Amino acid sequence: MFDESLNHTSKKKQLDIHVRFWDDDKVHSRYLGSHFIGHSTAQDLLKHFKECVEQLNLSRLVSVSMDGPNVNFKFFELLQSDLNEMYGGAQLVSVGSCGLHTLHNAFKAGFSMWQVEKLLRSMHTLFNNVPARREDYVTVTKSSVFPLSFCGHRWLENLPVVERALEVWPSLQLYVDAVKRKELPNPGTGLYDTIEAAQKDPLILAKLHFFLTIARTFEPFLKRYQMDEPVMPFLAKDLAELMKSVLRRFVKREVLQDITKLQLTKLDLCEKKNLLLPQKIDIGLGAEKALKDTKISDLKVLEFRRDCMQGLTNIVRKVQEKSPLKYATVRQMACLDCSNMFRDPDRCKEQIKCLVQTYLQAKQLAGGVSAGRKLLVSAGAGRSRYRIFLDQQRARKESEARTQKRKLAEEYLTDLKRKKTTVQEVSTCLAREADMLAKEAEGKSVSKMAQLLSKSNALRRASKEKLAELKKVEEEITVKGDELRKM
Repeated sequence: MFDESLNHTSKKKQLDIHVRFWDDDKVHSRYLGSHFIGHSTAQDLLKHFKECVEQLNLSRLVSVSMDGPNVNFKFFELLQSDLNEMYGGAQLVSVGSCGLHTLHNAFKAGFSMWQVEKLLRSMHTLFNNVPARREDYVTVTKSSVFPLSFCGHRWLENLPVVERALEVWPSLQLYVDAVKRKELPNPGTGLYDTIEAAQKDPLILAKLHFFLTIARTFEPFLKRYQMDEPVMPFLAKDLAELMKSVLRRFVKREVLQDITKLQLTKLDLCEKKNLLLPQKIDIGLGAEKALKDTKISDLKVLEFRRDCMQGLTNIVRKVQEKSPLKYATVRQMACLDCSNMFRDPDRCKEQIKCLVQTYLQAKQLAGGVSAGRKLLVSAGAGRSRYRIFLDQQRARKESEARTQKRKLAEEYLTDLKRKKTTVQEVSTCLAREADMLAKEAEGKSVSKMAQLLSKSNALRRASKEKLAELKKVEEEITVKGDELRKM
C-alpha cells in the first residue's frame, strides 16, 4: 500500500509505503518506509517506490493498493510491465483504487454546485483565532458554541461540521443582524459576505439538511472500512448496498430489483424512464421540513429538488467511474464471506474457482499442487465448524431471550405483589372508616343516622370489591409464580 501527501514541515510530498502480509495465521500490516519527493509523475513514483521496497522480494508481490488519482493507475501499469519482464509474465491482481477516496470524491462532485464548502469554511474561519470577533459573537448570541473546521479533501468526514453549522445557524443570524444594525463592527471580509449572502438564501437550511442526510448514508460504510483489518470479502456486498441506498432516493424501485453488482456500475442514469419525478425523490425529513418552513414558490421548490436529483446523479456516476465493483476479483472475493458460504455454497464454489483461475493466470499461484490430507480434512470440516458456530449463536440468542423473558416475568410478579399490598391496605382502610361511621351514627338523629349509615354501607361495599380484587390478584400471583418456577 502506498500514499503520497504534502509534508508541511519539509514542504515536499511524502510517499509512505505500508506492507500487508500473511504470517502466523494472521494478516499483518506494517509501515515499511517513506520517501520525500518533489515531482510526482508516474515515473517518479515508480522510481521512489522501487528504492523503498528494494529489500523485498517483488516476485511475491500480489497487489498494490492506492488512492484515486489517475497518475497512480499509470504507476500501476508501469509496475505491472516491469514485473512482467522481471518474473516471466507475472501479473499483479488489480482491485482498483481505494474505495474510500472514491466515495469522498464522489460526494464532493455531488455538492460542489451549491458551494456548500465555501459557506462552511467561511463560518469557521470568520471566528477562528480572532478573539475580538468571538467576544462579539458570545455577547450577542449568549452562546460559546462555534462552527467547526471544514475538511476539503475528505468530504464525508464533514458530518459533524454540518451538524454544528445547523446548530449555530440561528446564533449566526443574530450576529449578522447585529452587524447590520451597526451594533457590532462589520468584519469587512469575503468570509462575512459569504455568510451574509447565505442568510438571504431561503433554501440554505434545506441544502445543509440534504447534505447532512446523504453524509449520514455513507457514515456506516466509512466507519467499517476505515481500518487495517482485511475486509475485502465484504466490500462488494457493502458497497453495492451503499449504492442502492443512494439510488433508491431517485431511481424507480423496479429498476433496482434483482440488479447485480456489475449492473450497478453500468446503470444508465441519463435514461429518464429509470428515474422518479423530482417531486417524488427522497431528500430526507430534515430537508422536507426546511422546505415547508420556507415561503417560496412551487417553482423554486421544484428547481431545488431537481438540483438534489442532479447531485445524487453526480455522486453515483463518480462512484461508478472508479468503483471497485468493476473488478471481477472484488466481486469474487465475496466467496470468502462465511454468510455467503452458508447461504449459497454452490455460488461460492464457482467464485472460488474463478478466483483461483485469476491467480493462476497472473502466475500468483502454481497449479498441479496436490492438497494434503490435513488440508482436505480442514476444508471438509469448515462447513461443519460454521454450522456449529451458527448453532452456538442461536443457542446464545435463545438463552438471552429466556433470560429476558424471566426478567420480565419477575418484574411483573413483583408488581403484582405490590398491587396486592396496596389493595389489601385500601380494603382494610375502607372497612375501618365504615366501622367508624357506623359507630358515629349511634345516638344521632334519624336523618343524621341514615346519612352516616349510608356512607358506612357504601364504604363496606367498596371494601368488599377490593377484597374480591385482592382474591383475583392472589390467584394471578399463584399462577405467575408457577410459570416462573417452570422457566
